[in-house]
Amino acid sequence: MKKTSRIFSALLLGAVVVFGASSCAGKGEQAAEAPAAAPSEQTAAKGSIVYIDMTALMADYDMANDLRAVVETKVQNIQAEISRREKKFTSEYNDFQDKMQKGLLTRSVAEEKGRKLQQQEIDFNNYANQKNAEINEELMVMNNQINDAISTFIVKYNQEKQYAMILISQGDDPNDGMVTLGAPVLTADPSLNITADVLEKLNEEYIKTKNQTNKSK
Repeated sequence: MKKTSRIFSALLLGAVVVFGASSCAGKGEQAAEAPAAAPSEQTAAKGSIVYIDMTALMADYDMANDLRAVVETKVQNIQAEISRREKKFTSEYNDFQDKMQKGLLTRSVAEEKGRKLQQQEIDFNNYANQKNAEINEELMVMNNQINDAISTFIVKYNQEKQYAMILISQGDDPNDGMVTLGAPVLTADPSLNITADVLEKLNEEYIKTKNQTNKSK
C-alpha cells in the first residue's frame, strides 16, 4: 500500500508541477506577480531591434488565460477522480489488513482477496499513468496553440512595423533607466519594449475571432 501511495503522490505532484510550469503567469495571484507591460505608446522606429517580455505578455493574453482555465478544470477533475480511487483502494486495503490481523479471514479467502487487491493496485497505477499522460498531452496542445497564435500574429504585425528584429525575453526589471531581462535579452532601453502594443493588438484579434466563432455556433 505504501508503494501505491508513493506512486499516486508522485503522479499527482508531477501533474501539478507540469501544469504550473506550462501556465506561466495566470489570473489572480499569479497574474499579480507578473511584471506589468510597458505603456502602449511605441517609440521604436522602423529597422529597430525590439523585444517582447513574454512573462508580461502571457499574463494578460486573453487566449492563453482562456485555454489555461479550460485545462486547469480538466486537471482538477482528473485529480479529484484519482484521489477518489486512491481513497477507495486505501479503505479496502486497510480493511483487509485489519481482518487479517484479527484472524477473521480463512486462508483461502485471504489469498483470493489479496489477489484482487493486487490487481486493483495494478489497475489504479495504470489509470493514474494514463491520466497523467492525458494531462501532459493537454498541456502540449495548449502550448502549441498559444505559440502558434503568437508567432503567426508577430509575422503579420511586423509586416506593418518593419522592425529589423524582434527578440523575446522573460521578466522586466527597470534598473537605472534601462531594463534588465532574462536571456536572450540581458538589458535594453525601455523604448524598445513593444510588449504592450503587441498584447493590445493580439487581444483585439483574439476577441474578434472569438466573437465570430460564437456567432457562427
